[in-house]
Amino acid sequence: MNYLKNSGLSLLFLLFTVAAFAQSKDPINKPDQNKPSLFAGFPDKIPVDINELKTVFSNAAAKGNNAALKFADNKLPGFSGKIVSTASKYNNSIQSVVIRSTQFNGATLTLSSSTTTDGAASYTGRIISFQHGDLYVLQKENDKYYLIKKKYDEIINE
Repeated sequence: MNYLKNSGLSLLFLLFTVAAFAQSKDPINKPDQNKPSLFAGFPDKIPVDINELKTVFSNAAAKGNNAALKFADNKLPGFSGKIVSTASKYNNSIQSVVIRSTQFNGATLTLSSSTTTDGAASYTGRIISFQHGDLYVLQKENDKYYLIKKKYDEIINE
């Protein structure tokens, strides 16, 4: 009988211990919900011409050079700045360019291009500033590329 009592107490203690460790903890870095918007006056969806994406990856794309990505909507100013990083792998089948903006405070444009063996290129990228609460992500929809506005906390987990 004493064995059952000790076993029962041990099992009860084990259940309390498991329940105590199952409590959720707050993340170390809580996201800042009060970050200002950098692109408040811009639309949620900006069309980007594929030829403009190809231009960014031209032979002139070298670290220290100026570069610009014009948007298909001519009413918007586009993104221009200085190239801070370039990378190319596998005979240029994968390329990457990082441009620091001269017009949007603290923003960088990161673009990557990958080319398949049949010559088709696809692009990914984003315009982001770590001090602001919004960003743009480059996405392909119906064979056209668009910059889609997102909230910083939807994409970046701290």
